[in-house]
Amino acid sequence: MLRTVTATRYVTPLREGGSLPAIVEADDDGLYVAKFRGAGQGPKALVAEVIAGEIGRALGLPVPEIVLVEFDPALGAAEPHEEIRDLLNRSPGTNVGLDFLPGALPYAPAADAPAPDLAAEIVWFDGFVMNPDRTPRNVNMLVWHRRLWLIDHGAALYVHHTWRDPAEHARRPFPLLRDHVLLPVAGSIEQADARLAPLVTAELVTSIVAAVPDDWLVPEAGLPDPASHRRAYVDYLMARIEAPRAFVGEVEHARDAA
Repeated sequence: MLRTVTATRYVTPLREGGSLPAIVEADDDGLYVAKFRGAGQGPKALVAEVIAGEIGRALGLPVPEIVLVEFDPALGAAEPHEEIRDLLNRSPGTNVGLDFLPGALPYAPAADAPAPDLAAEIVWFDGFVMNPDRTPRNVNMLVWHRRLWLIDHGAALYVHHTWRDPAEHARRPFPLLRDHVLLPVAGSIEQADARLAPLVTAELVTSIVAAVPDDWLVPEAGLPDPASHRRAYVDYLMARIEAPRAFVGEVEHARDAA
């Protein structure tokens, strides 16, 4: 499902990002915001970026195209910042990139509020993938050509940092949705659930998880190989989509009380 491009030029780091992403040019002449496997949370952040982002795209939400980026650290040899050079040297091979949206601005609630149905679908999606990063402090949304775009899903699916009791974790509500920046303008979360939940099928999830590169799926206790990792992600997401979905009622109540 994902295209693979090869970075041909390291353009500039994006120093405002905690994981130190960068703009790179690729062999298809496109510009991408590259996120590197050597950053903070390692390849699991890239796994979350791909799985959550591709689910969002499959649901029709405005997520920029996601690509796999083959990167040679030598491209960043001229970068003067030692920390960034070290990051690039830890990130050879396959990384992830999002289509660069030149001139995009951060979402501003007073000016850029989306339609209520779209806002509700974004809140629902973030509850499903357990994305904690769509709050007023860190909106992770851009406005480009008067359209809202969702970025930065590396903190989603945080169960995979421990894989502790994934079946129980999948049934949990998601209290952080109460702070979602779009909740005050969202329509019915229950109606969004009725529209979106049927689209999350085992076939869809399996195909998205299959697109994750093997070398991002590092062996760990109970998950010795990429196949076992993939089963864990599919099982978790399919358990999370089973009805009743606790996060839906919780956030609908929070919306009504706002």
